[in-house]
Amino acid sequence: MLTEDLASKLARVALANIVREYPRHIQHFMSSAGEELGERTLHPAFYGSYDWHSAVHMHWLLMRVLRLYPVARIAPAIADALDAHLTPEAIAKELEYFRGPAGRTFERPYGWAWLLELQAEALAAKSRWSRALAPLATELAQRFADYLRISPYPVRAGAHGNTAFACALALDYARAAADTALEFEIRKSSRRWYGADRDAPIAYEPSLDDFLSPSLMAAVLMGQILEAGEFHAWLQRFAPQGFGALAEPPTVVDHADPKQSHLDGLCLTRAWCFQRLGDGAAAEQLIAAALPHVVGGDYAGEHWLASFAVLALSSPAIAEARKTP
Repeated sequence: MLTEDLASKLARVALANIVREYPRHIQHFMSSAGEELGERTLHPAFYGSYDWHSAVHMHWLLMRVLRLYPVARIAPAIADALDAHLTPEAIAKELEYFRGPAGRTFERPYGWAWLLELQAEALAAKSRWSRALAPLATELAQRFADYLRISPYPVRAGAHGNTAFACALALDYARAAADTALEFEIRKSSRRWYGADRDAPIAYEPSLDDFLSPSLMAAVLMGQILEAGEFHAWLQRFAPQGFGALAEPPTVVDHADPKQSHLDGLCLTRAWCFQRLGDGAAAEQLIAAALPHVVGGDYAGEHWLASFAVLALSSPAIAEARKTP
């Protein structure tokens, strides 16, 4: 459970990260000499947290904590930070980047999905920041639908390109924003990509790069788009032996290694998946293994793991909120 104390501790990590400009991993497509490369200039909203997508989901962390604990002592600091970063002017500059030569496939689909999840959270909270985010979210939602429409295959890897995870986050936005066109494309593509899957190769997980389980993510996505009976039949074909093997935390030898730190995140996203699939015991085991490494370690992990801890720890509360009209 995400207690107020733990939520505040993780929020402090996010508050520090979203204004930390260096180290910064720059992903930029150059089309001419002499282009502006300053991240704070190009991305005035999301310039911190090592890379663009991490900055986005650190803002999501702050939005989620503020929604769950609106009168916490840290709440005013969170609101001030969101006011400073999520201004109409800053988001307009982010949108300008996406509409420029460098932005055509920038952060596709992972960063797109996290921006949509950020807007879904802003809409759920009925916050003032949803209006500022709306132009960028609308643009990326349309791009996401187009991307699904032209993609003959999913990406089944366990890292940023994973299509099922991106679709699961984008579906949250589609439902929060009543974007029926995007939801239709997610439903259609998910059935086309995963509907005939059989015997998921669970024994091959994880690879050293994984922070997502390809098998669990496909199951979570299909659970969101299929009716209960149809999903049960699909799951029996997809994972006839169940997912028990994936409840075992992966081995991490060096938590400071950028790739091995992915495995700490894998524990947390597996936990999130198990919660959505109704296995709370497996989720708790995985959270217990990862949580000691979320805060206070090397920046290789600390620039992003807090977001995934909040994702895993706050999932039940959000599930309950969705049941409320």
